[in-house]
Amino acid sequence: PFPSAAMLAARTALRTCFTSVCAAFCFQPYQPSSQLRMSNQQCARMPVLFVAHGGGPLPIVGGPEQEPYRQQFKALQSFLPATPAAVVVISAHWEETTVSVVNSEKNTMMYDYGGFPAESYELQYPAPGAPALAEKIRELLAKMNCREVKSRGLDHGVFIPMMLGWPDANIPTLQVSLLRSLDPEEHIGLGRALAPLRDEGVLILVDLHLRPTPSPPRVRG
Repeated sequence: PFPSAAMLAARTALRTCFTSVCAAFCFQPYQPSSQLRMSNQQCARMPVLFVAHGGGPLPIVGGPEQEPYRQQFKALQSFLPATPAAVVVISAHWEETTVSVVNSEKNTMMYDYGGFPAESYELQYPAPGAPALAEKIRELLAKMNCREVKSRGLDHGVFIPMMLGWPDANIPTLQVSLLRSLDPEEHIGLGRALAPLRDEGVLILVDLHLRPTPSPPRVRG
């Protein structure tokens, strides 16, 4: 069936929000991984990765047609100058009226999809939380009245890329919400406020699922 007018409007708003986040992080076009690897060896600042996770949990539980997604995410580590101290994920699947951050010692799971094979609801990604980092993010976002959330599990916009990119689940991981308004100026402010974390070894992973087919990560080096 053709998308409804409401769905098309939502997609347009999300694309606008995505553009704002890119601008906030000084978006730069994709470079081949060999070039990026060389530039990152010269600068230890963590890049920002913009990725698309595909259809729900299919990159994990799907068939061989999902292999391009699997290879895309398995290659993510090659884009980094070092192992991240922590990963902050911004996913299209969490919007709040006030920007929010998960503050929890131990992450839980949120299976925010339906109609997939039974094993899709048994996936686990037991990466530790990052309470100290969550508190720092609240300080960085104080002007935006950032609130903390302790009970929300990682949605699939977080755990699908992380399961494929960092399968050992040994890097502290937390999620920051989008704003329900999808207002470009507010999201530019969000990106600018989070950017200093990159100098502390924190990887910012933005999974907004705007492309229906796999494509190389967009990178801010």
